[in-house]
Amino acid sequence: MTTIEAVAPVTRSAETVPVRILDAARCHLGEGAAYDAASDTAWWFDILGRTLHEAPLSTHRIAVHALPVMASALAMVDDQRQLLVAEDGLHLRDIATGHLERLVAIEAEDAGTRSNDARVHPCGTLWTSTMGRRAEKGAGSIYAFRDGAITPLFTGLTIPNAICFSPDGTTGYFADTAENRLYRVPLDPATGLPTDAPTTLTRHTGPGGLDGAVTDAEGLIWCAIWGGGGVNVYSPAGALVRRVTVPARQPSCPVFVGERFDRLLVTSAWENMGAALRAADPGHGQTFLLDVGARGRPEPRVRLGGV
Repeated sequence: MTTIEAVAPVTRSAETVPVRILDAARCHLGEGAAYDAASDTAWWFDILGRTLHEAPLSTHRIAVHALPVMASALAMVDDQRQLLVAEDGLHLRDIATGHLERLVAIEAEDAGTRSNDARVHPCGTLWTSTMGRRAEKGAGSIYAFRDGAITPLFTGLTIPNAICFSPDGTTGYFADTAENRLYRVPLDPATGLPTDAPTTLTRHTGPGGLDGAVTDAEGLIWCAIWGGGGVNVYSPAGALVRRVTVPARQPSCPVFVGERFDRLLVTSAWENMGAALRAADPGHGQTFLLDVGARGRPEPRVRLGGV
């Protein structure tokens, strides 16, 4: 993989913005934040707890759904169905009943890996990733799910994260948290597939590591900094333009929510935190809503294609 440094790191002071707790329950490994604008409902996972969390924003009544598999992300298919990214592949989930049906296997024969990050390209192609269960070096990969088929895109990664796309679909982004590099890759906007090799957009050099990410309406990249207690905002040229504080040491995944997509939902986790660290981090594992003064956009729905 090409690693050309595009922009030198820039130090910026962290901003404190208005924040409230959406869910005070503590996820062991909160991840996979998603938002369905049609139903005004936010979704996220506790990967290690094997649960899916549902929060209609009009009521703030949180429902927790137990899962028979370890899952980490989802995409809306239509008003009735979701596609869950799980440890053994992609599962179709009926929202009303919770029934799961595995559609496509991904590394199902490898007990040493699990699913991790995922996002849907504007054309409906899903990018999804795997990693070693103990974050083994080089065990991670990124795949594309398009027209019912899985295509490997990038291999030899350790912790694939920060999958997101420019609003026009011409650029994809992803990170390897173990390297703290954020990559960009040119895409065919009609298919969501790469047209050239990835290059390094920027490298995070401060505390913590690059985790989940989402782009806003202007194309800025909002990336949770695991272990850094915040969200970094990068321009499409790789410049660090903002740093926003999150009241948890290990924020994991952001998504824009609300009728105007003007609030940032951020999940967090207490994975690998002992009692002393948890005591020093009152927000550990909670899920937050931040008023960040920016506007996102609807998450595309995934196309099932020939499945």
